[in-house]
Amino acid sequence: MKIPIYQIDSFTKTLFGGNPAAICHLPYWLSDQTLQNIAIENNLAETGFFVEKDDQYEIRWFMPHAEIDLCGHATLAAAYEIFNYLDKTLTKVSFSSLSGILSATKEKNGAITLDFPSRPPHPVPVPQQVLDAFKAKPLATFAARDLIVVLDSEEDVLNEDPDIKSLKGLDYVCVAITAKGTTADFVSRIFDAEADMPEDPVTGSTHATLVPYWAGVLGKTDLHAVQLSKRRGAIACRLVGDRVFMTGFAVPYLSGFIEV
Repeated sequence: MKIPIYQIDSFTKTLFGGNPAAICHLPYWLSDQTLQNIAIENNLAETGFFVEKDDQYEIRWFMPHAEIDLCGHATLAAAYEIFNYLDKTLTKVSFSSLSGILSATKEKNGAITLDFPSRPPHPVPVPQQVLDAFKAKPLATFAARDLIVVLDSEEDVLNEDPDIKSLKGLDYVCVAITAKGTTADFVSRIFDAEADMPEDPVTGSTHATLVPYWAGVLGKTDLHAVQLSKRRGAIACRLVGDRVFMTGFAVPYLSGFIEV
């Protein structure tokens, strides 16, 4: 069986920037083990799979070690594929997912805006693993699906060289360090201690938590975010009620077929 595959760099205007995602358009759902094996073979942070159903698409995302409930950069990449290769007449597409209905809208300048659920965090005590992992002293920690670690400055976020092993075993998908920015409204870096590539380049799903947090702190609902990984990524964010809108660009890198 031949399956079309695209690899697309999300949340960037520059090839080799942002976060790369592999995207597979399936005629029907394959077994979970097959999807997991494809993600392992691709060896990227996420591989996204989507199947057309009625007037929308069902979408799922797999890391090399597990399925995940929400992924921003692979959803952006899937929307880019649909808008640019599957149906160039479309300007909006809806996805049915483990996190409910998501949508993506193609903007006039070529950017894509994602409509995701807001996941506001609640304050939690600073875990000892965080104190062991990071050099900078956290100002506070907050939790939703991911753990948010607030640092004092953008410089602290940029200069961190964490002991990733210390974060293993925490009951969160990702650990995000973040601070008020000097080059953006807020900055972040995001880590998954269980992944083979423990620092994620640009993490849209964690911004579903970072945006409501920083909107409350800064007293504004339109926010410019930068993720300070080596590949960098920029996200224009907006909080509207219980939804987070994230706008970014994408750049295609690879297209072809896989055989399973």
